[in-house]
Amino acid sequence: MAITKIWPIKSTLKKALDYIENPDKTDDKLLVSSFACAYETADIEFEMLLSQAIQKGNNLAHHLVQAFEPGETTPDQAHEIGRQLADEVLQGKYPYVLTTHIDKGHIHNHIIFCAVDMVNQRKYVSNKQSYAFIRRTNDRLCKENGLSVVKPGRDKGKTYAEWDAQRKGTSWKAKLKAVIDSIIPLSSDFDDFLRRMEAQGYEIKRGKYISFRAQGQERFTRCKTLGEAYTEDAITERIKGRPVLHKPKQEKGISLLIDIQNSIKAQQSAGYERWAKLHNLKQAAKTLNFITEHKIDTYADLESKVSEIAAANEEAAAALKTVEQRLADMAVLIKNVTTYKQTRPIATQYRRAKDKDSFRQEHESSLILYEAAARALKGNGVTKLPDLAALKIEYTRLSGEKERLYEKYGEAKKELKEYGIIKQNVDGILRVTPEKERTQEL
Repeated sequence: MAITKIWPIKSTLKKALDYIENPDKTDDKLLVSSFACAYETADIEFEMLLSQAIQKGNNLAHHLVQAFEPGETTPDQAHEIGRQLADEVLQGKYPYVLTTHIDKGHIHNHIIFCAVDMVNQRKYVSNKQSYAFIRRTNDRLCKENGLSVVKPGRDKGKTYAEWDAQRKGTSWKAKLKAVIDSIIPLSSDFDDFLRRMEAQGYEIKRGKYISFRAQGQERFTRCKTLGEAYTEDAITERIKGRPVLHKPKQEKGISLLIDIQNSIKAQQSAGYERWAKLHNLKQAAKTLNFITEHKIDTYADLESKVSEIAAANEEAAAALKTVEQRLADMAVLIKNVTTYKQTRPIATQYRRAKDKDSFRQEHESSLILYEAAARALKGNGVTKLPDLAALKIEYTRLSGEKERLYEKYGEAKKELKEYGIIKQNVDGILRVTPEKERTQEL
């Protein structure tokens, strides 16, 4: 599991880059990499982009930290996950420096990226929505790489920070839940429960919602924010020895059948078992209606349709990945062409200067940028400087193509998931196992 944090860099950009590139923290810089810039000159290259910014602001860059659970990952894997996170979140538009620190008890990544994109010279917008995207991407990458993730549970009102605090044993809510759980079996009724909570040092506030506050706690905690099992009604039911049944979410489409025989909930709650049986009957009926409407006559037809959709999904994903890579390459090319054109007059003056050492000392930043851009263009086989306006037009066209492909990929993914559920339900109804071949009619 990796936890993420992000904040803006408004000054001392060079100092921040030097810190994350520290050889003692990065295995002598073996765990340092970059995109669309050289990490040694990233501050200079960022400044060039910042000077072209359409929107004015105080942010020079953004600093993203990705911290992993101790012992869950290796430095190389952590660095690769950090690269995947940066590439997906920044979409090839922003140059960045990525480092992995191994000097502490937990491995963690630092990603510093320029506040201005390379194509349109617009500032990165850091807000709740952009951070939520970072979080979702981070959790998915952790899952794909076999790491634990923050799992959404039944607890309502719990923020990410509170989840982390609970993991570390420092959450007021976590402690309150533990005390409530220990007091309920000892209580004869709700009033007795409240007396015992007071004896544990909790201050109680009655009102529309019951609230508790521990000694040293600044604010009261409403019980309803602890989860469904901690409302006043739920606590009363638990004191009486009755299980609290959680209301299942209403399914709009077709959902999976429940394996009642192997369901722990069904074994513990007769009410849940009855609901599960009714749910299965409804989903079986929806499944049969679906295969009838889509004219699927045999199990082989269903398998063939699933394979067809899976192939279309893979094709859409591959096409989307190709366009995304092309856009990233074009963004870097646009940046290098722009830098080359802007700094070429200084390079020309340098070649003509009589006192080259003095001239270089005065214009060192511009010359470094020019030489870096020239090397990058030459390394990519660019012998004739492309038209910058044409490149930007092509980039805009490809961006539109990316949106179209993304929509197509989303539709294929949704259809694949739907047919996957249908197939699993049919397998459950027919008791099909992967080892058995079915050719019977549905």
